[in-house]
Amino acid sequence: QWANIACLPVTTAEESTNGDEAMFLRTKKPTNPLKVDNYAAPDAILQVNFSQLAFGDRPPIYGFGGAFTEASALNWKRLSEEGKEAVLELLFGKSGLGYSIGRVHMNSCDFSVKSYSFDEVDGDFDLKHFDMGVHHDVESGMVEMAKRATSTCKEAWGSSDGEDGESIQDNGPGRADGDLLLYASPWSPPAWMKNPTWEDKEGATHAEKMTFSTLPTCLRDGVGKESPYAAAWALYFSKYISAYRDLGLDFWGVTVQNEPEFPAPWEACAYTPFTETDFVANHLGPQLEKDHPDVKLLVFDHNKDHVNTWAHVLLNETLGARQYVDGIAYHWYAGGMDRLLDGALGIPNMHRLQDNLKKDNMGQQLVLGSESCHCPTTGYAGGDISVIWARAERYAHTILADLAAGSNGWVEWNLLLDTIGGPNHLGNLCESTLLAAPHRAKDALSDMPPLPDFEKDKPFGKVNIGDGRTREELNALGFPAEYLDVGVVVQPIFYYMGHISRYVRPGSYAVPGLITGGGGGNGRIFRPKDSTVMGGGENSLARNGIELTMWPCEGSTRQKFYWNFDPSQKILVHGHDWLGHPTESCIARFVDEELMGLRLTDCKEDAGLFSVVPLPAPDDSRYHIVLLNHPWKTTPQCLMIEKLGNNGGANGPLGGAQVVVGECEDSDESAKWSIDAESGEASSTYLGDEICMTTGWPFLQMGAFVTPGNNKTVVLLNEANDAANFVLQDEDNIVLTSSIPPRSIQTYVLK
Repeated sequence: QWANIACLPVTTAEESTNGDEAMFLRTKKPTNPLKVDNYAAPDAILQVNFSQLAFGDRPPIYGFGGAFTEASALNWKRLSEEGKEAVLELLFGKSGLGYSIGRVHMNSCDFSVKSYSFDEVDGDFDLKHFDMGVHHDVESGMVEMAKRATSTCKEAWGSSDGEDGESIQDNGPGRADGDLLLYASPWSPPAWMKNPTWEDKEGATHAEKMTFSTLPTCLRDGVGKESPYAAAWALYFSKYISAYRDLGLDFWGVTVQNEPEFPAPWEACAYTPFTETDFVANHLGPQLEKDHPDVKLLVFDHNKDHVNTWAHVLLNETLGARQYVDGIAYHWYAGGMDRLLDGALGIPNMHRLQDNLKKDNMGQQLVLGSESCHCPTTGYAGGDISVIWARAERYAHTILADLAAGSNGWVEWNLLLDTIGGPNHLGNLCESTLLAAPHRAKDALSDMPPLPDFEKDKPFGKVNIGDGRTREELNALGFPAEYLDVGVVVQPIFYYMGHISRYVRPGSYAVPGLITGGGGGNGRIFRPKDSTVMGGGENSLARNGIELTMWPCEGSTRQKFYWNFDPSQKILVHGHDWLGHPTESCIARFVDEELMGLRLTDCKEDAGLFSVVPLPAPDDSRYHIVLLNHPWKTTPQCLMIEKLGNNGGANGPLGGAQVVVGECEDSDESAKWSIDAESGEASSTYLGDEICMTTGWPFLQMGAFVTPGNNKTVVLLNEANDAANFVLQDEDNIVLTSSIPPRSIQTYVLK
């Protein structure tokens, strides 16, 4: 939890005007500044530069949030008034997460009880029958929940920055902290606007359901200028925005389509980059410009693997959509069947996106993480404590990595679900930060069922482990009893999220920050000097699909590879998944064409065969790692380091460069490696300081920010099973010394 504990200064400072405040911001240069090795050398140095913005020419961070789905609203309505108020305070209030962004699905989505729209009259191109009262959303509680959240947010954050009464006037969105930014995303138009799918009878003129989609677009008659269905769908957006406005809720923005690459079994409308471009250029863009010129339009709204392909087309100035587009939305999912890869992939692509935006003179485009959640089911129902906390760590990792790559915000999926992660009318049960459990409340009736009547699914494995635990057991595992008593399950994800969202307020900017090894020749962060045993605990990222990257050497199992200096050998990594099952993966023999770097794969036909070849003098202490079985290259290829786009963003060039393959040349420093066969490290000085090959990312991670009110905020995440002592150093000045325990997150606010 966040403790709000004051820290002591470590350097000379002027007297603070408030004796209760810690003194971090020096007003005069210390006469005897500390050095890293003044006392015992730290394990790690958190190197930041608070005087430099990582993305000073771009909009600031807009904040964090979640989605007001029908599932969230129905579960919220089940709670007592005390429970409802607790949820609003926990999500939007001063003592909670302080969310400042909310997503609303336009028409139904999979987290609805059933499909619905606001105009079911076939051929109503002028939408004369559109339900301007959006009665379904009113009756489900979506509108009430969003309106009360808006009030809670305003009351908590609207008058000042919460520290010294200084008003925040302009944080980038053109609004003050305390204004809840709402954006709408459609899953599907009404069925009568859609082409028939494989579900429909032969000869059908339109789809009978909102589920599934045809390609290259779901819309009847396509997206050309003369398509009456595309025109009606664009008008539908306008009517929907107006309907919510009439109910007292203003939309800040809309996305064109949720997950346009996926003709999903739930509500869907697929596009290609070109058909979405045509829909925006021919219909949606002009309609919004005419009726709602202040509403932002965000495109794509799908996974990071293809974000650059879509941005390249949609922002092409010759294709007509660019003039209407305000930003790009993306999701955190890996897109495959391995849900443990969600939130783990695609950061180099986000750096490429920033580079591409700059090249196209589109640097002011917003980049918003618009949907994220873990699936399947919930930590509470699943019951495995290692999974529960690993899910929380993944949230924090991904948020920090996205912000370091230039994201303007991060929005999770459902704000509130039932204890098994529903309702979802396709059975796609998922996680949320808070869960509604009115049957656990102190005043619950003894015969109250554990699941609501609108929940048609059952717990995975037919057992809800959380419901089988006592109030005290759950409290000990990280589910606070005080909220269980009002029917609300607060999951550990909440606290990891709060370490970021509470303190990186709207209007904040990321600043350069990177963790390196400590001084004094003390070895690596997790590997003591003269030891070859890599620390940190089990490597949960030693799994198929993880990207190979380069980070400062921390001496952990995430940087341990198994080398064999015999010719034509596989390079292996070993670890364990979140459930403790052993894993083994190998470096692949080809670069992933979507993520544009090497990934881990199974140790079968896709694994690379390598020879570790010593280089001649004067490089005779280094090696080429030669790939012998590239699928189409006939000449030997070497493992090489590919510089990040965006100069690595807030982490800089040393933080996450990709490992690729290319032609072996003796003069190419990017292909020269130092290998310690005993520890398993493969390191390079190609980018300056020593960095090591890493599975995914290191155990110890950080994000640094300047926030409204001139506060300086550092978030430190430790995924290792070992503690780490560290110093925080702003340029050449040591700000504080401290330690982070194993498997924990800390936030430091420097005044």
